[in-house]
Formats: sequence, structure tokens, C-alpha cells
Amino acid sequence: MNFLAHAYLAGDSPADRLGGLIGDFVKGPLPAGLPPEVAAGVRLHRQIDVFADTHPAFVRSRSRVSSARRRVGGVMVDMFYDHFLARHWDEFHDIPLEDFAAQMYRLMDEHAALLPPRLLDILPRMREADWLTSYRSAPATAQALDRIALRLRRANPLAGSGAELASDYAGFEADFFEFIAAARSFTARYRSDRDRSAGGGASPH
Repeated sequence: MNFLAHAYLAGDSPADRLGGLIGDFVKGPLPAGLPPEVAAGVRLHRQIDVFADTHPAFVRSRSRVSSARRRVGGVMVDMFYDHFLARHWDEFHDIPLEDFAAQMYRLMDEHAALLPPRLLDILPRMREADWLTSYRSAPATAQALDRIALRLRRANPLAGSGAELASDYAGFEADFFEFIAAARSFTARYRSDRDRSAGGGASPH
């Protein structure tokens, strides 16, 4: 999952949302200075990624990617699913996407000291171009994939991969709807079990 899906699936807790947004930038052991409730949000992010990697709809979407780009299929499908979530946002959330995105940018601003350096570096561009809202546009999603292609250290076939979305748009869309319903149920159970064990939810200070 990419930024928007992780923020959405994190639920209503600001700490879980913050952890969901920074999760892709925190690898291996969690930083010692990360507040426990935000660390729990990063762990939720990781559980969502594990769930996605093995879910039949997500696996099916990866198989739709051409053989030339199959090795980066997971990255592409993450972005495609953010596109469909943004496009169909009103079916999933009562808050307008523009308002939700503004909340996420404000959340990161308010907790800038906790953001990994790479996320802190791209946050101004993310906010200025309103990446989270822009994903509802297929061309903007394609441009986001082109940006990722440039950021990766190794040569990769991501550039131009927006064409893959256009080649089987309805198929990817059907996979998304199947996946997001299952992911919502999974994350709701995970958060409920976790919070019950911990004696309640948490929010960043």
C-alpha cells in the first residue's frame, strides 16, 4: 500500500495514521526515540503490507503487470490502489478527500521531529502538489510512479508504468474493491485486538 491507503486503513487514531505514513521510511528495528503509540502504528503498517502481499486480489493484480515490469509489480499495484481509493473516496469515508489529505499534512507538520529524514525532505513537495488528493487522477498516479523510478538507486522499469494501469483498468479496479474490503476487516480486527490487549487506544502527544 502507498501513503493514502495506509493512512486510511490506519483508522481514526492519529498515532496509527502517523505510523502508517512513516512506515515505508522505517526499516528494520524501530528507532529508540519513536513514541510507543507511533511505533505501534508502524507495526500496523507492516502488518498491512504482509496482508497485502499474500491476499489473492493483490497477487492477482501483480500478475496483471507485464513480464517486463513484474519485478516492480508490487510498487505499481500499491500506487494503482491509491488511485482507486482516491477516485472512489466518497464510498469509503465521510470526510472529503481534500479535508482528509489536509489533516494528514497537518499531522506530519505537527510531528515533524518524528519523521524520518527522507519523508521530512519530500513533505513540502507532497503538501504543495497535494499528492494524496492527486492520486484520483490516473495521469497524476503515472507521474508519481515516474518520480519513484527516479528516486530508486538501481535501474528499474517503473518509468512509463502508468500504461500498465490503462491496459487493464477494469481488472485492477475489481481487484482493488475485493482487496480493500478484506483489508478494512483485517485492520479493524488487528486494531481491536491490539487495543484491547493494551487497555485502550493511543494518540501522539
